[in-house]
Formats: sequence, structure tokens, C-alpha cells
Amino acid sequence: MRQLTAVDANFLNVETGTTHAHIAGLGILDPVACPGGRLTAEDLIEVIRERAHLAPRPLRMRLAAVPLGIDRPYWEDDPDFDPARHVFEVGLPAPGNAAQLADVVAMLHERPLDRARPLWEAVVIQGLEGGRTAVYIKVHHAAVDGVLATETLAALLDLSPQPRELPPDDTVPQQAPALAERVRTGLLRALAHPVRGARMLARTAPYLDEIPGLAQLPGVQPLARAIQGALGRDGVVPLPRTVAPPTPFNGTISARRAVAFGELPLAEIRRIRRELGGSVNDVVMALVATALHRWLDKRGELPDRPLVAAVPVSLRRGRDGDAAGGNRMSAMVTPLATHLADPAERFAAIRGDLAAAKRRFARSSGAWLEGLSELVPAPLAGPLLRLALQARPGEYLRPVNLLVSNVPGPDFPLYLRGARVLGYFPISVVSDLTGGLNITVLSYDGKLDVGIVTCRQMIPDPWEIMDHLDDALGELRGLIDG
Repeated sequence: MRQLTAVDANFLNVETGTTHAHIAGLGILDPVACPGGRLTAEDLIEVIRERAHLAPRPLRMRLAAVPLGIDRPYWEDDPDFDPARHVFEVGLPAPGNAAQLADVVAMLHERPLDRARPLWEAVVIQGLEGGRTAVYIKVHHAAVDGVLATETLAALLDLSPQPRELPPDDTVPQQAPALAERVRTGLLRALAHPVRGARMLARTAPYLDEIPGLAQLPGVQPLARAIQGALGRDGVVPLPRTVAPPTPFNGTISARRAVAFGELPLAEIRRIRRELGGSVNDVVMALVATALHRWLDKRGELPDRPLVAAVPVSLRRGRDGDAAGGNRMSAMVTPLATHLADPAERFAAIRGDLAAAKRRFARSSGAWLEGLSELVPAPLAGPLLRLALQARPGEYLRPVNLLVSNVPGPDFPLYLRGARVLGYFPISVVSDLTGGLNITVLSYDGKLDVGIVTCRQMIPDPWEIMDHLDDALGELRGLIDG
């Protein structure tokens, strides 16, 4: 039975009354091919009941705590698992438009998951205009990272309206170690922590200048370079000192959320990439920078230096067999050239900054996140992190301004019980430390599906940012079409 990693556990520890560490997706479906022409909660319950064993992290697993929090929890099969306890159905009032749907999703995203059950929930939303149905699914980040969340979703979907033949469920229910064994292991781990912590500190120290927030402090970069030199790592690419400027979406967030979603044509983005150089991700980051440049400038809040974005990066290497190994992710930190007015200069700056960040990340493998998570012993990690968050760090500490994520997905349509998935929009996390704005993009079936989640108190209308993303695409198109 697997125990949560330190990174997994910190996604539990970071939760407060205003921050919930679940990630979610909003699927829009055309149910015309469903039995009866309608997708219901009962249909989704049946699909999950049939396929839960196919997910990389079985949907049937719950947390098994260690007394007094002396060690990280374990995963075990819930003997009372019933998908009907996790799936609900609601309806929209007429006309069932996108804004109404986004408001319902925002309210659902504000609710924490019940830690006594497997950490996921799904809501079927009826009444969308055009006869469509929506499905909102959220899973706790302690259970899955972005890649595993996508693979979990894929376990429930098919490549055609006709369901595929399923392998039998031959999984053996797994239980956490007995209570006494969990306590004994926790005590032994606590005794061994000084050695493990020292090892993690040595592993992390050469890359202090990659850690958001810490890298902003004077003297950190020279210290990191000195450690790199002492260890014979003189070839490590230096990073520019990035200081996140104040914005309306940085500070202490509220418990309220606002959501917007939309799509961008992938073929057009690929054409821009070919003409201007770089990658699809370079184009995505340029679109985000342009949208925020316009949003901030409109309010007279545009900083004279670049925003700083955290970009989650998967550390999984193909199908490396570690699907049960917890979160395998870190984050790159990169300037986002929102301060440049000229679109060509902005794109060139973003492309160069991302290339430097990628070269550095390839050398360090993003080891800082795991290293930091392992530094504090498990009995203290939760209390210390919660104490730090109670100090309202968002009021005076800005490690980054926002999170931007680009997740690869299938370039072909998928189906849920015969209903074609028209779009799937990721809805992620905001926090005091990462900012009250998160923009996540998923490539799917010839387009980029964009999900925006904000602290409603800071950005009450994220649809405006979505509109600016459309405008930004037109601006880049103008660069290559003259």
C-alpha cells in the first residue's frame, strides 16, 4: 500500500478556509447518441462503477491517517465505496448559457472535498442551451497531478460512441498497514529525518535561485552560484532575478471563485508558431501576456516590469511505471513580458525567457519542490505550513503573480457513454502565494480549451480575460499576415 509523498501531503496541508487544493475539469457533451438522447447522473455512476479499476489511481481509494499526524497518510480502498455518493445532478435555468454554467461551476469549485471519502466528486449539469450537458469533475491534488488527472479521465472515455470492451476487474483491495504499524513506521521515520533532511537540503541548495519567492531575495543568486561552483556545476544556466510586481490579483484571496472558459483554434496557433518560431507553449504564454497587458492597462495597473508566472511541469517520462507514485511535478518560474507594448518585442522576450527557464529546468529537473517538501518532518509540516498561511502571506509576499499551465491532450474526439465530448476546460487552483488568477489550457480535438479561475473578490469577471485572449490571437495573427 502506498503512502503519500511529502509533495502529496502538502497539497492537504495547504488547505485553509479560502484555499482548496483540488483540480477540476468541465466537460461539455452532446448527448444525442446516449440512450434516450440524454446523459444522466445514473449513466455516469454506472460508467464509474464499471471503470474505476482502470484509473491510474483507483477512484475507490481514501486516506488512512496516522494518529497525531506523526507521519503522512496512506491510501487504502474504501470498503464502503459507492460512486453514487460522489455523483450529483443539477439543472440550469433557461436559457442555460455559458455565463450561467460558469457561475454554477464557480460555486461547486468553492466547496472542499470530504476527506473521509475517496477524494473526488462529479456533477452532471443539465439544461444547457442547444440540448447539451455538462459534467464537472474535481479530484484532490494530493491524489493526482495534471497528467494523472488526464489519464483518470481517459479511463472513463471511449474513442467512439460505442463503448470499448473492458478488461475484468482483477484488482485486489488494498488496506493501509495496521494502526500500530503506522505509528511504528512514523516514529522510525521521524528519528531518521535529520539524515534524510540533510540529504534533501544538499540536493536543493544548488538550485535556491529557482525557488519562487526565495529567488527574489538579495544574495540568493550569488549563494546558489557559489554552491554550484563548489559542487563542480559551473555549467548551470543562470536565471535572471525575477521580482513579482504588485497587481490587483495578488494578495490574500477570499473563499469565492469566478470561472470563465473558451477555446482557441490549435491550427492557427501552430501556424503562428511556424511563422514566428518557438513552440505552441511560447504562443500560449504570449497570448496570456498580451491579455493581461490589456486587462491591467485598462485599469491603470500595468507594472513597468514583467509579471512572474509559475508554469507547472510534469516530471513523468513517458509511461515510466510510476503512476501510483504520487505527484511527479514541479514548476518553472519565468518572466511574462507584460510590460512591453510592442507585440513583436513581447513575443521575442517571452520566447527567450522561456528558453532560458527550460534550459535551467532540464539541468536541475525541478528538484526544489520535492526537496523543500521533505525538509520539514511530517509531524511539523502541516502545523508549520498552516501557521505560515494564517500570517496572511499574500499581503506582503509575492513569489509569483499567477499560474499558467499548458496540458497536452488528445487531438481527436472522445465519448462518454455515447455522448461526444465537445470540449474539456480545466479549472485549477488559486492561492495567496500563487495569486488569485490561474489560466490552464488543454489541447483537445483540434483546439485549445482554456479554463480560467479567479478569486472573485480580485477578478469578478474573468470573461474579460477570455475576450482579451481572443484579441491577443488576432494581434499575433496580424504580425504574420501583415
